[in-house]
Amino acid sequence: MENWIKRIFLTNGRRPVAGAALACAIAAAGAGQAFAEEADAESEPVVKPLIEPEVTPRRVQEDLIDTEDFEVGVYTGLMSVEDFGVNFVIGARVAYHINEDLFVEGNYGFTDTSETSYEKLSGSAKLLKDDERDLTYYNLSLGYNIFPGEIFLGSKYAFNTNFYVVGGLGSTQFAGDDRLTANFGWGFQVLGTDWLSLHLGMRDHIFDTDILGEDKKTHNLEMTTGLSVFF
Repeated sequence: MENWIKRIFLTNGRRPVAGAALACAIAAAGAGQAFAEEADAESEPVVKPLIEPEVTPRRVQEDLIDTEDFEVGVYTGLMSVEDFGVNFVIGARVAYHINEDLFVEGNYGFTDTSETSYEKLSGSAKLLKDDERDLTYYNLSLGYNIFPGEIFLGSKYAFNTNFYVVGGLGSTQFAGDDRLTANFGWGFQVLGTDWLSLHLGMRDHIFDTDILGEDKKTHNLEMTTGLSVFF
């Protein structure tokens, strides 16, 4: 042990002096490199972007269908009864939402029909009595939301929408008779709040009639708009 210490620290030769000098040189080089790196870091300019984007989060108020599954509403519009003109129609709607896509609905509506072209041209000939001109229908249909989406009002409000198809069976009371009726159509729903919605729709009520002397299948188009509430 003593011999080792003497070889390092005693100055009885050139080797210890050279080792000490080498150690001092390494320490000085390390300190110089650290100083140079610090100076370079301080002198390096900070590059700023030419345009600084101002990104602020936007708060959007979105209304969803409430947790209730039942929907009740009223509607009004126009109904074109084949051979009996286009007339004002009014009705009521009740729906049960099985899930977010599938629903069952029942409709009840009525309208007053106009005279046919034959009645207008003949003058006095009447095909139907006045009370037989009232048309009343009811049906039970199955609907499916095929295109759920959203519409935006400004930058703060978003409203859920549904484009749906619907079809079913029912009955139409017209010209003193009850007629089996199939209905097919589409609708567009806008949810104004979580309990109120607006409906726009078109239906084709298809039933057979022989009022003009021959049996034929008639297509009776209906366009409506209405409001409904969830409960």
